[in-house]
Amino acid sequence: MVSTTAELAVQRGSDWLASGGLRPTRQRVALACLLVGDGRNRHVTAESLFAASSESGDGVSLATVYNTLRAFCEAGLMQEVVVDGSKSYFDTRMDDHPHFYWEDSAELTDAPADQLEISRLPDVPAGTEISKVDVVIRLRRSA
Repeated sequence: MVSTTAELAVQRGSDWLASGGLRPTRQRVALACLLVGDGRNRHVTAESLFAASSESGDGVSLATVYNTLRAFCEAGLMQEVVVDGSKSYFDTRMDDHPHFYWEDSAELTDAPADQLEISRLPDVPAGTEISKVDVVIRLRRSA
């Protein structure tokens, strides 16, 4: 039997939730389908995911989108990338990799990790350890 695209998206979304140990509620499955249903990685904001959810007719509130994205991050399914200290993007790609932030379109995209070289990091204060290094390269189109 051949699965439809929608059935495949639901299966991928449900499997993704299970891999993070999350219960597949209607809202979580709907958002998971939008995030990973086609097998591609995504960078979304809560607002862009809310808009996509509204367009698809899923009827998930903005507050639920925020709470669900936090749950996905806590479950290790997504990572949060903060730009400008106030704008958060959520990335379904979980390996360490740099990002391009396109200032003119406020879009976040993956940058080639194999071209980034960090040769040294500063010493950290006593009693601390580095948990993660985020690299966001800001771009603007040249005139």
